[in-house]
Amino acid sequence: MPSLTNNSYKRPFPLCSGHLETIYPALFRKLSIPFSAQHERIFTPDSDFLDLFWYQNDSRKLVIIQHGLEGSADRPYILGMANCFLKQGFDALAWNYRSCGQEMNWTSKFYHSGATYDLDLVVRHAVPKYDEIYLVGFSLGGNLTLKYLGESERSKKIKKAVAVSAPLDLDKGVDNLLSRRGYIYQKRFVNNLTQKVKRKHELNPDQVSLTHLSKIKNVRDFDDYYTAPLHGYEDATDYYHKCSSRYFLSGIQVPTLILNAINDPILSPESLDHQLTKDLPNVTLETSKFGGHVGFARFDQECYWSESRAVSFCNDEL
Repeated sequence: MPSLTNNSYKRPFPLCSGHLETIYPALFRKLSIPFSAQHERIFTPDSDFLDLFWYQNDSRKLVIIQHGLEGSADRPYILGMANCFLKQGFDALAWNYRSCGQEMNWTSKFYHSGATYDLDLVVRHAVPKYDEIYLVGFSLGGNLTLKYLGESERSKKIKKAVAVSAPLDLDKGVDNLLSRRGYIYQKRFVNNLTQKVKRKHELNPDQVSLTHLSKIKNVRDFDDYYTAPLHGYEDATDYYHKCSSRYFLSGIQVPTLILNAINDPILSPESLDHQLTKDLPNVTLETSKFGGHVGFARFDQECYWSESRAVSFCNDEL
């Protein structure tokens, strides 16, 4: 499908930089969903758990929403996307990756950009209840969603997918976090992740060591010392190569939209490269001049631009 620059998003004043467009919605967006979340805990084959949050609208169509790095099911961007789909008659399902809920997960595993086994468990759990499934992922969750769809044939009930602010090349994306441009985001990520290592160590002292904790200065260090060894990768570079969604796009078999902003302070240029989807029949990369990272704020409407775009894409005739 053709890739293009979408100029329909106009950032609101005074959000005049990619950083402001990223930070403002994360800190100041307030919204409420006129549906109560129904919590459900499901258990994994390796004796761990995933927490699911259902927003039920008596629909036969469901959107499953994946959060970003150090996110959770109750973040404003997740609730905003769920709310906009609910208004269009969908049910919505948000879920927490391992170690992203209030209770620390039991095993030594964390979540990571390629942990499609957990997304597959969530999808398989939901499939019997619905006629149509749609997937939406943000940032790390966008990469996860794209990799999931591209690595294997999935349920025929999955009709479409949308990835917002998706890092298509993890290696280059982490390099960008190492730059001055990404410093403030990396500092927050590292602080949160190192605290989680300490909590994991308390539950699994034999598998999660604190020996390397003092060496963690950035996300690449964390992936070298923890993500990679805990999840079967040689090192961070091996993990990035095997989990970057750019290598799975050609396998995607359902209509899929990627929405990335050119002024995103976290994404690298490789995630904006239209050549990646040039000859792919099912994948469209739309880049906007503005939007920030998981931003795309609008002050004049309840639904942010990325939310309206995702809903309209999923509502188009198949």
